[in-house]
Amino acid sequence: MTRTSKGLLLGSCVALVAGCAIGKSESFTFTADLPPNFAYEAVAQYAPAKGETCTVKKTDVGYNQRWHLDYKERYKPDSEIPIYRTVEGCRLAIYRVELNIYATYGEDRGDFGSDTAVIVVREQLEEHQKRAFDATGESAIDGQCQWSFRTSGKTRVLRKLLECKKVDAQGMATKGRPVGAYTLDQLPGKTVKLKIKLADEERPAIGDTWVKVPNGWKRCMGKSFEDQYAFCFGNYKDFSTFRMPDGKQCSIYPGCTE
Repeated sequence: MTRTSKGLLLGSCVALVAGCAIGKSESFTFTADLPPNFAYEAVAQYAPAKGETCTVKKTDVGYNQRWHLDYKERYKPDSEIPIYRTVEGCRLAIYRVELNIYATYGEDRGDFGSDTAVIVVREQLEEHQKRAFDATGESAIDGQCQWSFRTSGKTRVLRKLLECKKVDAQGMATKGRPVGAYTLDQLPGKTVKLKIKLADEERPAIGDTWVKVPNGWKRCMGKSFEDQYAFCFGNYKDFSTFRMPDGKQCSIYPGCTE
C-alpha cells in the first residue's frame, strides 16, 4: 500500500480473482460510513470449510484476499466479499475480516493515523454473540475514533495518533476495538456497515505535557526547547511554540494563535 495522503483519501477497491463470478447467495457487501479524510483497507481471511479434508498453504491467495486502498480511484466504500471460495480444489469459508482504518491530518505522506476493527465469522455462535440485521438486511458495527496529539523532533512538529474504540448502546466509547460477529448463514446477500464517528475533542497523547487553556492547549516548555520529553512538572507558566504539519509556527492548539 502506498502511504500517501492521496492514497488514504481516495479509495478502496475490490481485488477479486479473475474469472470468479460471485452471486448474492455466496457473498455479502461490506460498506463504511466514515468521517471526512478517512478510508479503510479490508483483508478477508479464509480457511477450509466445515467437512473439508483438504489443506491450502497460507501463502496461497485463498487464505487472504485484500480489498485495498487505491489512490488512482475515487474512494468507494462498498466491497462485495465472497463467503466461500475454491482454491486448488479446496472449498474455503471466510472466518475473519481485518479492517484497517486510516485517516489523514496533513498533506505529507507521514501525516496519517491508523487503527483497526474486525469482523469475526463462525459456523455457530450463541445468540447473544451474533450481530442482528434490520429489515433491510443491514447490520452496523459502531465505533468512535479519537485523535490525540503530541510534538516530535527538535522543531516540535505536531503529530497526531488515531485510536478507535467500540461504543455501547448509549453511544459511549468503551474498551476494545470495533468488532462484529456473524455466522456463515447470516451473511449471504446481506450488508455489514462499519459506522465510525469522530470524537468531538482531541486530547494530548502524553499526560503532563500540555496545559488546557480557555481556547485550546499550550505546550509546556520543559527544561528547554531541546527537551524532547518536555513534561510540565508543575510549571504551567513557561510554554513553547510548535510547528504544525504544514510548517506554520504556533503557540496554541488547535487555533495556532491566541
